Amino acid sequence: MSDPVTSFGVTAKSLARNPLGIIALFIVLVYGFASMVTAATGPLAAAERLPLIYFLVLFPVLVLGTFGWLVRNHHEKRYGPGDFPVKGDFLKIAQMKIADMRAVVALSDASAKSGAPASEPELVSAVLAAGPASTANGDSWMNHILWVDDRPENNTYERQAFEALGLRFSLAHSTDEAFERLAQTKFTAIISDMGRREGPREGYVLLDRLRLEDNNTPLFFYASSNSPEHKRETRAHGGQGCTNNAQELFEMVTRSVIQRKTA
Repeated sequence: MSDPVTSFGVTAKSLARNPLGIIALFIVLVYGFASMVTAATGPLAAAERLPLIYFLVLFPVLVLGTFGWLVRNHHEKRYGPGDFPVKGDFLKIAQMKIADMRAVVALSDASAKSGAPASEPELVSAVLAAGPASTANGDSWMNHILWVDDRPENNTYERQAFEALGLRFSLAHSTDEAFERLAQTKFTAIISDMGRREGPREGYVLLDRLRLEDNNTPLFFYASSNSPEHKRETRAHGGQGCTNNAQELFEMVTRSVIQRKTA
């Protein structure tokens, strides 16, 4: 017959490998101490035992509620590295979660910068609607976006949000530079401003030239206007979207990228 202390040590070691096991170990220890106190004779009177009895009755309810909340809202945190049969899977999932969190933070900063702040649930929904971070892995043209803007420093936060999902960018400061990039590389999407040094409607010049050359790369305007008229005019020129809101841009572009990946 094995030593109870040794047996308990082996069990405790196995339980301590993941968060749920640690909770179970804590419950066993708490009940062990509580049972020792309530079973002891001598110093504790009936009135002194009463709080312990209430604790023993209410503690399981509290643990069950906490467990239900954990499973419902944080199910990915129930596992430890030892629960994954393939080494490295735990780190991959952790990296995906970090990427999603970075995307939410960067998108929140961009929304605040644009003057149209969004609530955290809306930002999280935007990230989840775009798909997990792993959908953008790899170095093919399907992860590569061309951003045309004569002031790229104004879009730093927005690019960080996309990059957190694995997308990468080439920058162009003018229409001519954009076509130089397009002659060398294929892109999954193009994001452009509207007014540049070349003219106040230079975005449409870029779009019209693309379509005349039978280049159907999805193009999205990220400019100062979000009016229905400009959205309609963008579609009339053959564009896919127009907005001044970082969250809407994020949703439109990531949806387009995923659609092209799965087509």
